Amino acid sequence: MSGAASRAHPHPLAVAVSGRGLVDPAEPVLVADDEGFTRGRAAFETLRVYGGRPFRLRQHLERLAVSAARIGLPAPDPSEVEALARVALDAAAAPDSVLRLYWTPGASGADPLALALVGPVPGWIEAARARGQRLVSLLCPRRSAPWLLPGTKSVSYAVNMAAEAEAKARGADDAIFVDADEIVLEGPVTNVWWREGDLLLTPGVELGILAGETRATLLELAHGLGFAVQEDVFPLARMLRADEVFTSSSVREVMPVVEVDGHPFGRGPAVDALQSALRAAAAAA
Repeated sequence: MSGAASRAHPHPLAVAVSGRGLVDPAEPVLVADDEGFTRGRAAFETLRVYGGRPFRLRQHLERLAVSAARIGLPAPDPSEVEALARVALDAAAAPDSVLRLYWTPGASGADPLALALVGPVPGWIEAARARGQRLVSLLCPRRSAPWLLPGTKSVSYAVNMAAEAEAKARGADDAIFVDADEIVLEGPVTNVWWREGDLLLTPGVELGILAGETRATLLELAHGLGFAVQEDVFPLARMLRADEVFTSSSVREVMPVVEVDGHPFGRGPAVDALQSALRAAAAAA
């Protein structure tokens, strides 16, 4: 299977739509003039489901509302979106899964539309975690100016997907975005971390990166594991001198990195400690 095919979203197990409830996953639910489709003006969230419970659902719903406001959509009703999520989760009957929530403008002149999709956890993730990922740095501007929608999770993801494709064309698994000054930003769908001794470093949100919910969880867990954390502006050259590198995201969780731009990294203690702590936090939530 090609890299692009292996990373494609699996077909959803269940879909629920506002105003309609549960629908057949093969049934069309968007109209042709929905600006979520025609202009990419829709917000979304993706989160892991552990034992039937969506992890950090409240925080994801709050971020969905923030993204909606930034792209000019009214805020979704969090209770309505959560109810749709519960309907889809019950129908999917998959305790460990991926939940995707979308908030799109809907038909012209109509109310916005909420969608909840439940799908399986992609099968490639655990194999990638076992071997570690190879990354390449790619140039990308900072999204710090407000009109660039910093920290916004919208469906305008063509550049992110192009970055993954470019990384694979260069023989790597994924990418890290750096700006024109070679300041580390984030990955196409991940936050970036590295370790220097007992210090964990990760780019600060003032750079316009997405403040990932898994990133927030790791910030909470790190001190209890004996790590200090620094959020700041860091050059790529500093990252390449790290003792250990990894990424984080809701679906991939904590992913070890074994190479960046040809520089090798060993698998260190932070990855496994944080991954175990993340799973424990999810189980206790």
